[in-house]
Amino acid sequence: MNVFFDVDYTLIADDGSLRPHVHEVFQKIKDDGHDIYIWSGVGIRWEVVNRHNLRQYIETCYLKPLSDYKETLIELGVDVMPDFVIDDHSGVPLAFGGVVVRPYYTRNETDEELLRVYDELKNFEKA
Repeated sequence: MNVFFDVDYTLIADDGSLRPHVHEVFQKIKDDGHDIYIWSGVGIRWEVVNRHNLRQYIETCYLKPLSDYKETLIELGVDVMPDFVIDDHSGVPLAFGGVVVRPYYTRNETDEELLRVYDELKNFEKA
């Protein structure tokens, strides 16, 4: 399955800090045989991937569509169809399937949203 993660307020906070459990959940997703992609509406975000040592989990980064989600994939250079999308805004997960997370605005070591994401992904697989 192709699993797509948004960046801002999904994986990182305003200060650039990484949401808790990213490495743990990404490793579980990879161990389950899925491919992970990063996309963002503000650009291709390799700097975030590299800063937080996420490269080993990520297939590639893309620009995320902000409207006409499915129709604009090709023109944005997204050559893989998302199967499950994680985002802090509902539009993209509604278009492709996936889960909306509570926005991660500030560093919070007690945040467990990504653990819930993994549970949702497992449930999606079973459906």
